[in-house]
Amino acid sequence: MPAQYARYPSLVDRTVFITGGADGIGSALVEQFARQGSRVAFVDKNVPYAQATIQRCTDAGVAHAPLFYEVDLLDIEALKAACAAAVRDLGSVTVLVNNAANDDRHEWQDVTPEYFDNRINTNLRHYFFAIQALAPQMIAAAHGSVINIGSSSYMMQEDFFPGYAIAKSAVEGITRTMARTFGPHGVRVNTVLPGWVPTERQLTKWWSPEGEAGTMRDQAIKRRILPEEFAQMVLFLAADDGAACTAQQFMVDGGRF
Repeated sequence: MPAQYARYPSLVDRTVFITGGADGIGSALVEQFARQGSRVAFVDKNVPYAQATIQRCTDAGVAHAPLFYEVDLLDIEALKAACAAAVRDLGSVTVLVNNAANDDRHEWQDVTPEYFDNRINTNLRHYFFAIQALAPQMIAAAHGSVINIGSSSYMMQEDFFPGYAIAKSAVEGITRTMARTFGPHGVRVNTVLPGWVPTERQLTKWWSPEGEAGTMRDQAIKRRILPEEFAQMVLFLAADDGAACTAQQFMVDGGRF
């Protein structure tokens, strides 16, 4: 039987901004928010995948087709411009999902200062500046939710992408610091960490029978965790139902930890 997910009345017509929404977990987030009736804006640099995401939403008959802005998130001024465009086109943004990241493998011996900076800029820096651009909207509304997508990789002590793991561990620092800053204004900040979610990228670039066997051995739930399942925790935290949750780290990993 297909999963029957919750519907959140508070997400209807709520404006949501998502980074890295063209494919993988980000695409699932865009689609799941759109299915709730939210007004979704998302940024990415993969135009064909972004168009396919929008088409899936349109085919599902959503009330508001998502808006896409082509942005390379290494360009902070372009990100800020997209945030401003989303406010102009959809209205005040009160949900921000910082999702975009890149988990390319690399050896610690090969990391140069330039590549280290690239890993931080790709996986961390834009989180902060998206918050800086959109938090004033939430403060003015006296409510809002920032959901930072982390990674369980640093908790697993994986050794094949130190720059990525270092950046992702710092996401929790952003969450806890900003939660304290914004709490008096009614704005919540949380982290959601996926376990192994078999997106197209993961299956194409990193999957192996041995790796999946190890995941199934470690998980309490002995099956793959789907992107749309991961998205349900994000929806809860964005909705009024999660109004008492802030400064927290939530795992969606099938009980691996």
